[in-house]
Amino acid sequence: MLGYALCAAYVLVGGLYFWVYNLLNLYPDFGYTLYGTTFAMLVFIPILTMRSLAEEHRSHTDQLLLTAPVSIPSIVAGKYLAMTAVFTVPVAILGLCPLVMRLYGTVSLPKAYGALLGYWLLGCAGIAIGLFLSGLTDSPIVAALATFGVLLLSYLMPGIQSLFTVGSLLAVGIFGLLAALAGLLAGIRSRSLMLGMLVFLALCAALAALYGLRSAALTGAFSALLGALGLFTPFENFIYGIFSIPAMIYYLSITALFLFLAGQGLEKRRWN
Repeated sequence: MLGYALCAAYVLVGGLYFWVYNLLNLYPDFGYTLYGTTFAMLVFIPILTMRSLAEEHRSHTDQLLLTAPVSIPSIVAGKYLAMTAVFTVPVAILGLCPLVMRLYGTVSLPKAYGALLGYWLLGCAGIAIGLFLSGLTDSPIVAALATFGVLLLSYLMPGIQSLFTVGSLLAVGIFGLLAALAGLLAGIRSRSLMLGMLVFLALCAALAALYGLRSAALTGAFSALLGALGLFTPFENFIYGIFSIPAMIYYLSITALFLFLAGQGLEKRRWN
């Protein structure tokens, strides 16, 4: 029932924007209509993904799932493809809007459907993030809030990046925290405190050398890092009618990365 309700609500939001922008105000660009509805993903994706793995863990049905003769990639792929199918339904319905515009006016169908493809890839990447975050907790509410927070931060990232001014020393501190996190993850993954410390010290040594030789490179790297966190930014290329291969690779890479991380989380839980 939740899937039907989400699809209906999403189509309602998209239909309202289509009616106001394209039919009422006669705006010929369907891409901007899609961009106006991206805020709906901040609610749609967390609700869609919050129970995917967290509910399995909370109700202990994951024990049956993890002991079944099914591979971890198959479990992750099954969960992900099911949620992607639910998201694809309202996107496919919105795909009829350019045809309606074509009947009563002028619209560039390649541009409209190119924007729709970018919109779908954006949603698929967000679903992969939500699936990964759902696997980190046994509370669907916590998973939904975490996914909403991550997507909201990514949604606001262009504004944050434009307002954020950073010096090279502050960049060293931020990358130092990331090095500590990398060392911690390496230590937990290998169950070796020594390996975690070695990873942390090696990254700190590399940061110190880079700060001494090319401090400006750290500032540029930090700005690039903030840009990479803007999940919604590459979608703008599709809105402007640019069929961006780098944007497609970015979304596919984000999807593959978080599906891999979700699989690693399940693998760790299976062995525990």
